[in-house]
Amino acid sequence: MATSATTSAPLIEKHTIGYVPPEDRHGKVRDLFTLWFGGNIAPLPIVTGALGVQLFHLNLVWGIVAILVGHLVGGVLMALHSAQGPQMGIPQMIQSRAQFGSLGALLVVLIAGVMYIGFFASNIVLAGKSLHGVVDSVPVPVGIVIGALGSGIIGIIGYRFIHVLNRIGTWVLGIGIVVGFGYILTHIQTDDFLTRGSFNISGWLATVSLAALWQIAFAPYVSDYSRYLPANVPVAATFWTTYLGSALGSSLSFVFGAVAVLATPVGMDTMDAVKLATGAIGPLMLVLFLLSVISHNALNLYGAVLSLITLVQTFAYHWIPTAKSRAVISIIVLLACCFAAVGASADFIGHFVDMVLVLLVVLVPWTAINLIDFYAIHKGQYDIGSIFQVDGGIYGRYNPQALLAYAIGIAVQIPFMNTPLYVGPVSAHINGADLSWVVGLLVTSPLYFWLATRDSAYRRRLTSGKLAGSL
Repeated sequence: MATSATTSAPLIEKHTIGYVPPEDRHGKVRDLFTLWFGGNIAPLPIVTGALGVQLFHLNLVWGIVAILVGHLVGGVLMALHSAQGPQMGIPQMIQSRAQFGSLGALLVVLIAGVMYIGFFASNIVLAGKSLHGVVDSVPVPVGIVIGALGSGIIGIIGYRFIHVLNRIGTWVLGIGIVVGFGYILTHIQTDDFLTRGSFNISGWLATVSLAALWQIAFAPYVSDYSRYLPANVPVAATFWTTYLGSALGSSLSFVFGAVAVLATPVGMDTMDAVKLATGAIGPLMLVLFLLSVISHNALNLYGAVLSLITLVQTFAYHWIPTAKSRAVISIIVLLACCFAAVGASADFIGHFVDMVLVLLVVLVPWTAINLIDFYAIHKGQYDIGSIFQVDGGIYGRYNPQALLAYAIGIAVQIPFMNTPLYVGPVSAHINGADLSWVVGLLVTSPLYFWLATRDSAYRRRLTSGKLAGSL
């Protein structure tokens, strides 16, 4: 596994969306394991994992099987995106210009930015409530501001600090969740721990989808955290460290949520169940999860800021912002989210998260197009200079093949969707199971490959310009 090209990288990240040159590459590929393992041991995946037994009424065994299947499948897509980082040396969203064109990529970048902002705002609300639960004298609004400031400081410092915190967090949170499992399994408070719920195909498929979509939600920014690694880091090493870290950390959190709610009386809120089930160590567990929320939420702020910078740079193409610009934009986003989170009702934030879940439907075809283009068509070779040109260089302002495949990829998912805003007829027929992401991937991938490779003009672009590198 390759190590850093330089050992004196600055603490505060100086690059934003620009290409990271070889002399500024640093870090070790194993850092990707700790980043995605530590970042996924947090309240939000715990609450999500509990839905398999709470909402879909699976028993523990079938709930765990569904969770593992979903994360193992979805993690493949997420890790394939991560492996692009060292090869390209640029953020994931700006790389989308190579598939969609300089203007064609704007929609996807905007959607990703909105998703990050939604997750950031929701997580600071969760942080505020968690802090209030630990220290009653701290009002929720004050906790929201404290959580936002903590995430903001981490996000502004940037890439290197995020990795350092997650190296520490992996050990602390990893040990904490293992101890938590041990306590719960030796202090079960219910008689139906193993028998509550049963297997049902719709609930099982819905839980698989929840886990898979959890992984896919990272796809638009996962390579942002591998792009500083030296270009000679093997693709396989980047893939496996990311895959194992994310799949293992997420699976542990999902299963922890399921175990906690089954070990406590029916009807309890998941985090209340965690606090009750972990008994004497409950307050410590909540403190650890609170710190995890603050640390992990920095990734959402970081991703939102890079997406906003990408949007602006599309029109101000001579501008490659500095660390100061990134800090200013981070503060603006942070203040806006604090204002919305403190002033809005819980229902408003809930509806905002519902909208974010709908946005995932339009990210699935993007994932398919990006991966097919990178691995099957361009084979990791891109003209970095063209990506930063206002007219898209050899990639143009629009790529009709990508946009057509993208539109069809969204359309075919509609009958299979099950979101808070819309339930498709097929999903309704199979008791609410959401298979839209599977259909989106299966249709978009071959369709885009066929459209792109049959176009002679597109094939000529594969060999044009100075190539960035290869697989």
